[in-house]
Amino acid sequence: MAELLSLTNLSRAFGGLRAVQDVSLSVPRGSLTALIGPNGAGKTTLFALMSGFLVPDSGTVHFNGQDITGRAPHLNARAGMTRTFQIVQPFAQQTVRENIAVGAHLHEPRRAAALAAAEAVAQRVGLADQLDKPAGDLTVAGRKRLELARALATRPQLLLLDEVLAGLNPQEVAEMIPVVRSLVADGVTVFMIEHVMQAVMNLAEQVWVLAQGQLIAHGTPAEVTSDTRVIEAYLGHGAAERLKARA
Repeated sequence: MAELLSLTNLSRAFGGLRAVQDVSLSVPRGSLTALIGPNGAGKTTLFALMSGFLVPDSGTVHFNGQDITGRAPHLNARAGMTRTFQIVQPFAQQTVRENIAVGAHLHEPRRAAALAAAEAVAQRVGLADQLDKPAGDLTVAGRKRLELARALATRPQLLLLDEVLAGLNPQEVAEMIPVVRSLVADGVTVFMIEHVMQAVMNLAEQVWVLAQGQLIAHGTPAEVTSDTRVIEAYLGHGAAERLKARA
């Protein structure tokens, strides 16, 4: 499967903190790939580097065969790479339809056409019955769906999802999993940061694991969740041996 995104030796520091260190990874076209790791591992920083919200100190980002290292986010979005944000901030006074139309306007200058596109996207993410509701009145789950819809309206080839399931209860997570899976079925490549392991195990074909800014593991969900380095990154030194002793 051809690569849609590849990072080579990507690094970024903030003062003395090396947030991302020499990261190289790839995301195949048409795949659903996950990036996991403990809090503070550098996952969101890595998304910011690949999408243009931050410029790396060193290394390169290639998307669709082009070097886009440090290229502005709006240019990356126009080229087909769009991201969501962990902290959802909709235009609260505007309707759900108008919020989604903001994304549609990237490729559709006409207002009527952007609003029509918004309606179609709302159907895909389960917001069709809330199109005329003010975005500020949505539940947490509704706002997460709106964030996804606004990004989807930009017609991405690659969608970077930053904890789109965070803050949802188990039922809401279960309802969102098929929505995310359907995106790949529709031809969108998905690269997702996620802490909800139920979703990672159900969705991801491959998983990259980041800890303290460095990649420590890569493989299928089953492979990485049984990896000693991954267990210790989450649970501390010696945790893998303790778990074995209890088994």
